[in-house]
This record gives sequence, structure tokens and C-alpha cells, in this order.
Amino acid sequence: MTRIGIIVGSTRPGRRGRAVAEWVAEAAAREQPAVGFDIIDLADFDLPLLDETHPPASGLYSKAHTARWAEAIAGCDGFVFVTPEYNHSIPGALKNALDFVYAEWNNKAAGFVGYGLHGATRAVEHLRLILAELKVATVRSQVALSLHHDFTFSAPTEPGNLTPGPHQHTALTALLNDVVAWARALAPIREGVPA
Repeated sequence: MTRIGIIVGSTRPGRRGRAVAEWVAEAAAREQPAVGFDIIDLADFDLPLLDETHPPASGLYSKAHTARWAEAIAGCDGFVFVTPEYNHSIPGALKNALDFVYAEWNNKAAGFVGYGLHGATRAVEHLRLILAELKVATVRSQVALSLHHDFTFSAPTEPGNLTPGPHQHTALTALLNDVVAWARALAPIREGVPA
């Protein structure tokens, strides 16, 4: 079975990312019932700043937290990254998590659901560049959730409620279809099957 990890890219208290990831997971269960989708929440891994002695590309992990993270990423065929935008880029916790392992990311597919004032489009652009170096194929389709139009809240410090418009559901369906198709297409490369 194809497995797709929905990665919650923020660990900030009061974040909106978990609610967005749950929305993605609910849509995925409806749209792609033959695919396994799992929420992978960075907050559940408590990764410190990168503390491995060897470069991640060596695959020589000495810390228990790295092994646990590597196992979660290795078990996926593709990813949907749920990310806010912090200062025109991705959260530091997400960059750190990406840097912890290497081969576990390789030859997989990824799509993006960004949320923020401008849909986290700049964060997603940075994420595409980082993932290219990790040998992750990124799909063109993406979802850009606006804090002005796709959430309701009484104060900016509150998580509020996710209220995406119908066009966001359409965009999410396209993204999920693309990620699953690309993850399956890359399977022979991951499995080392000669062309």
C-alpha cells in the first residue's frame, strides 16, 4: 500500500497546522481510500537542533531521536507538507527536521499545503528548493490557505477554526491525486529496479 505522510511543519504553541493536517487527512481518506495517510507531527518528535556527529548523508545515526525520525520518514512513499510562513520562509523546526536525515527522503514525492497571510507561498518556494537537494520530486499543485479567507478567529493569537472555501477543496484533491501518482511512479527508483 502506498503511504503518504502529512507533515505538520510547525511546533509553535497555538499553531494552526494540526487542524490543517487533519483537514488534509479527512480529504485524503475520502479521495484516496486505497492509500494510507498518516499525520507526522514534528511536535511529537521533540527533535533538538541537529546534534548528530556524522553528516545525515552518511546514514550513521547515533541518537535515538534521529532513529525514530528516520523510521517515520522511511516508512512513507510521499509527503504532504503543511507549513506556515515565518519571515518569508519555513519554520526553523521544519528546516531542522529536514536536515536530520537524508536517504529517507530520497526519490519520493511531495505536495504542499501552506497557510498564512498570503498562503505561505514564499515558504513553499523555499521548501521546494530544500527538497530538491534531498531528491524529493515536488508536484506543481498546491494549496494556499489565507488567514483572511480560510480561517475564522477572534484574535490573531488564537488558532481559530479552519473554514476553507470550495476552491480549496478542489485544489487539495488535485494535490492529493498528484502526490499519490508521483509517489507510485517513483516506486521503481526507490526499489532499485533497473529501467
